[in-house]
Amino acid sequence: MDGVVNLTSYSMENLSDCPSIEGFRNKVYCWSYSIITALGLLGNGLVLVVLLRTYRQNSPFNIYMLNLALSDLLCVCTLPMRILYYLNQGHWLLGDFLCRVGSYALYVNLYCSIFFMAAMSVTRFLAVSYPVKSLHIMTRGRARHVCLAVWAVICLLSSPFLMSGQHLDPVTNKTKCFEPPRGQRLQKLVTLNYVSLLIGFVLPFALILLCYSGIIRTLLTRKLASRSTADTKAIRMIVIVLLTFLVSFTPYHVQRTVHLHFLSRAGTSCRERVAMHKSVVVTLSLAAANSCFDPLLYFFSGGGFRSRLSSVFRPEQSSGHTRCCGP
Repeated sequence: MDGVVNLTSYSMENLSDCPSIEGFRNKVYCWSYSIITALGLLGNGLVLVVLLRTYRQNSPFNIYMLNLALSDLLCVCTLPMRILYYLNQGHWLLGDFLCRVGSYALYVNLYCSIFFMAAMSVTRFLAVSYPVKSLHIMTRGRARHVCLAVWAVICLLSSPFLMSGQHLDPVTNKTKCFEPPRGQRLQKLVTLNYVSLLIGFVLPFALILLCYSGIIRTLLTRKLASRSTADTKAIRMIVIVLLTFLVSFTPYHVQRTVHLHFLSRAGTSCRERVAMHKSVVVTLSLAAANSCFDPLLYFFSGGGFRSRLSSVFRPEQSSGHTRCCGP
């Protein structure tokens, strides 16, 4: 997946005779990453504290949420480096190692989030459609193994980002990071894009849609009076996850694919190139914003999360009343 992330320098090379959008890029990234950092630290930090302090109550669903919160938190902790980079007008000052880590963390989070959401969707589907069998199928031990597998696979597939660090731009004489070097082969970017698009987005999203179709079909066969709390949580989860994909993941992957093909076209005008490059900035910001959307899953569809939150911060009122909740 190396090189399919920021298409900034590739676009800037093709925009050499067009108006610069660096001012737009720097402003949007600084503001968006600042907001994402503040909201992400607050939301995911709170979730992580609650899930860790009540760890013995964790169901398989909660274990996925804990790993999702950890992934988000590790990601937002690297965003201040990006903010500093764009405040310095695209000049990197923090060294090669942190450049590699900063690139790596954002995309590990992006694809870990997608796969943890897929795992949570499968868990909800089993809990709603096969409530008795799911107790034996989805155990805490198996959930931990799935989480380890997700971390291992995504960290391995994202490892090319660790191979590409800072570099000196010969035109601007600035040290660059988060941007592929000028002259990088476009065909390589297109190929890597399709690999990450298929493995990291299309396959898990198809699994999520399949699970939600099964949940909806099961709920439609039940009488309204017989629907349980798990059914209500499943409906909330469907809405939140689909909104996250609609706002955060889908625009980024669609735009990235369209942009790579757009770059290979001849005869495009400056106006078209500038508009396309601005869309790169916007959709990448939306992709990073998934760290802010994920806490909604904990607060509105997590197993007893709000009661556990109350037990953590008001122990004198909740002692003896908190019990282990299922998925």
